[in-house]
Order: sequence, then structure tokens, then C-alpha cells
Amino acid sequence: MGRVGVKELKNRLTQYLRRAKQGEEIVVTERGNPIVLMQSLQSVERLESLDGRLARLAALGKVSLPTRPLLKRIRKAKVRGKPVSRTILEDRR
Repeated sequence: MGRVGVKELKNRLTQYLRRAKQGEEIVVTERGNPIVLMQSLQSVERLESLDGRLARLAALGKVSLPTRPLLKRIRKAKVRGKPVSRTILEDRR
């Protein structure tokens, strides 16, 4: 397990991310007090947030995260006349 101060982490972020990705746990300190534990998503057992759980599943190769932004809320279309289900049943006859 490594320890690194915030300033050092900021200056060499890529190096510490690479070490965490390889499985090393890194404790980030602020003025000598531990504030964050950096570790690979693959080694984490339980995550609270949905984003964290999805990121872990993606890191394990079990799901693929979307590459495009999510759709905005879509309004339902109001259809007048007889129900669509009845029209489909009539077309099948």
C-alpha cells in the first residue's frame, strides 16, 4: 500500500493511476491525514452508487457503458381513436 500527498498526486497523477490499476492500494493524504483510498475497481467488493457499480462491471468486462449521451425525457404521443391493440388484432384477421 502506498501513501501520497495531494500535491504529489496532482503532479504525477498518471503514474499513480497506473499503479492503482495494477492492483496497488494508494492512500491519499492531506497534511498527513488520510482522506482517500485509491484502488482498482476490479478489487472493490461493494459499491454504493449506481455509477460506481456500473463502472466496476465495465472494468470486469461484464457490461459495456454507453458511448453516447443518454436521451432526454421523451413525451408520450397521444393517439386518438380506437386503441392500437385493437387495430393490430384487426390486421391479423
